[in-house]
Amino acid sequence: MARHKLSDSKVRSLSAPGIYGDGDGLYLRIQKSGGKSWVFIWRRYGVRREIGLGAYGAGAGQVSLAAARAKAEEARGIVGAGGDPKTDMAERQTAGASFGTIADEYIETMKTNWRGGKTLPAWERFAATYAKPLRNIPVEKVSTDDVVRVLRSMWHTKPETASKVRERIKIVLDHAKARGLRSGDNPAQWKGHLDQILPAPKALSRGHHAAVPYGDVPALVAKLRNADGNGARALEFAILTAARSGEVRGATWEEIDIAAKVWTVPKERMKTGKEHRIPLSGRAVEIVQEMKSSAINGFVFPGKKEDRPLSDMTLAKALKTAGGGDFTVHGFRSSFRDWVSEETAFQREVAEAALAHTVGDAVERAYRRGDALEKRRKLMEAWSKYVATVRASNVVTLKITS
Repeated sequence: MARHKLSDSKVRSLSAPGIYGDGDGLYLRIQKSGGKSWVFIWRRYGVRREIGLGAYGAGAGQVSLAAARAKAEEARGIVGAGGDPKTDMAERQTAGASFGTIADEYIETMKTNWRGGKTLPAWERFAATYAKPLRNIPVEKVSTDDVVRVLRSMWHTKPETASKVRERIKIVLDHAKARGLRSGDNPAQWKGHLDQILPAPKALSRGHHAAVPYGDVPALVAKLRNADGNGARALEFAILTAARSGEVRGATWEEIDIAAKVWTVPKERMKTGKEHRIPLSGRAVEIVQEMKSSAINGFVFPGKKEDRPLSDMTLAKALKTAGGGDFTVHGFRSSFRDWVSEETAFQREVAEAALAHTVGDAVERAYRRGDALEKRRKLMEAWSKYVATVRASNVVTLKITS
């Protein structure tokens, strides 16, 4: 196979995002952010595999064209001998792969699963910019001090960004541990670790409801499903429907159509003053049926007092018991909204309709007669499936305790 298709001048002049071959498995990748890095691609048993060889450049920690070719030649020899460059290359047996390399490899591995158009650029921006101080550190050597050094610069001024950066650092380190590239506790863990070093997120929320990162929701829901009590059922139902706490606690049997799998909240109980239909996922229907089998009054989630619904404190207690004491019940609406934006291709209007938010001006609303119920049904079913599965790629920062 032809080699040496690129030249130093050619590499310097390239700027359009894409991947450019030097030949026989060596490629230059240019990200949307403008960052350039080398990758070696090969196939084993028909499966495409890839390894990062470092960022292009001539400075410390960077890889020139000549150095990239030398690394690629080593990788070819390992592949030819039946080995794996990811573990057998000399630099990986000594200093180990850097955080930046593993972050890039994680992005390359997972990007086919990200349907939202904002997710890949956000991850690339994280790897190239926010995590820059970590990039050249061997992934097994990343420490709590390293993580805190990155977060402190934005923790008070950009709390939302800082929270997402911490979440992504943890994902990369979890990914590295799953591949056997590091061991021990994750230094980006929040509960029981960074929460002892940095102020709680809710103190930085500036009036917003502290929301569980959507990547943590599956772990919390798993805990709720193993818990007894109406509070756990009501909280899970609130998460699945992305409804407000008061709407869930006040739900009556007259509002639920189990056959149609629809919960209709009357306008009198809605913040917007308009009736809101909520499609119920399969799991949400199961909860309703479970509550129906032991119904004692007209409320779906009855409280201890006669003819009274659950109190707001009951849901808050269920959340705290499940390990989410630093967050709020209302915050799950934000968790849901972030998940839709970051992980799905559903339209913004559908997500906003699911939250009963008003979208557009008066003229636009006049032409949008429907409430996108069937589109929202697909969305809520997808959300239900997501929260039911604790995936390896999810960040799980909540320390679930009994």
